[in-house]
Amino acid sequence: MKARILYYLFAISLIISTFNSCDFSNTEEGEGPEEEYLVSYEKVNEYLPDFITALFNQLSAGNYPELDPIIDKVQHGVTVYKISYNTTFNNENKIASGLVCVPTTLGEFPVLSYQNGTNTQHSKAPSVNPTNELFLMLEFVTSTGFIVTIPDYLGFGTSANMFHPYLDRVSTVQTVIDMQHATRELVENYTEIDMSKDLYIAGYSQGGWATLQVQKEIETNNSTSFNLKASSCGAGPYDLNYINNYVLGLEEYPMPYFLGYIFNSYYNLELITTAIDDVFMDPYDSRILSLYDGTKSGDEINNELTTKIPMLFTEDYITNYSTDSKYSSIKLALEDNSIDAWATTTPTMLLHGTVDTFVPPMVTNKIYQNFLLEGVGNTVTMIPLQGEDHQSGILKAGVAQISWFLSIKDGAGM
Repeated sequence: MKARILYYLFAISLIISTFNSCDFSNTEEGEGPEEEYLVSYEKVNEYLPDFITALFNQLSAGNYPELDPIIDKVQHGVTVYKISYNTTFNNENKIASGLVCVPTTLGEFPVLSYQNGTNTQHSKAPSVNPTNELFLMLEFVTSTGFIVTIPDYLGFGTSANMFHPYLDRVSTVQTVIDMQHATRELVENYTEIDMSKDLYIAGYSQGGWATLQVQKEIETNNSTSFNLKASSCGAGPYDLNYINNYVLGLEEYPMPYFLGYIFNSYYNLELITTAIDDVFMDPYDSRILSLYDGTKSGDEINNELTTKIPMLFTEDYITNYSTDSKYSSIKLALEDNSIDAWATTTPTMLLHGTVDTFVPPMVTNKIYQNFLLEGVGNTVTMIPLQGEDHQSGILKAGVAQISWFLSIKDGAGM
């Protein structure tokens, strides 16, 4: 059934892409040189509420009742913009990009920022591929009364000329928060709607990790800029040292490109000083630094690596990672970019598939237990996605996240 839903969305995306390639009358460009954050914007799509309702009804078709609360809330048309905006990276100015989706009905709306999961291809970035089935679903959620933002992350979209700082806490948080400021400038200066301070944040996988990082940063340093209403994080790699130790204890790991992506990022960030051939076996030591160029899919990168952990990593790294000072820079990099529980004041939902073999569900249970130790059991909940793996959990988590946000927005949630 899930495969049929994704197939239907894919078919719709092809129709929309074909239509837009033939008709550019719905595209406009704007410049905002006087803005602090917003650099440029371009309208890329528009959807009527009847179209969105019909699509959601097709997807539901009585087989996916979790969609019903979302369908019942569809009432606005949607305009989708690609924006570019100012941010910083390593104390240098950068121009990042992403999608901003706004309701076409007059009124004041809260923001829902969605941080997407791991991507290695420039062509799959949200602003480059807005008709991707996941991004389409998020665009359509705008019709329920949210301004939806989907950051590209650095290394994609307008910043595709640089490497992607994968699982880098500082740049990820900066990019996501700066996009919210740019969105306010877009909405206030170039649309007829209003944007409230209310902010909902969600994500899955890398996006789940990013969302929790953003949540802590807003609570700590940006509480006056945003009224953070709720946060929902799915299957995030919150404790990177825990995951590293978990993987090193396996004979096989199905997604070696996740591991290579982390090391590629941290070597580029100069966080790791250990020689790469002390970590990875030949020929993978040389490949790790060259595979992540934005042209290859995760599957293609996996084919250039190996799922056999004793063949991917050196025996010394597997045996002595935890004790040898030679690997201390790796441990520190993983620790600095992990996130642990704190006394959060934001309603928080953690979700994870119970049979996830990519990101072990124990990492979510671990941080949930730590949240309980912080005394915030009434604020944080954990939802096991029974029988779901990492991939099949994406849609189920997304529907649960949006439904929960809608209940809070309408005054019925936590």
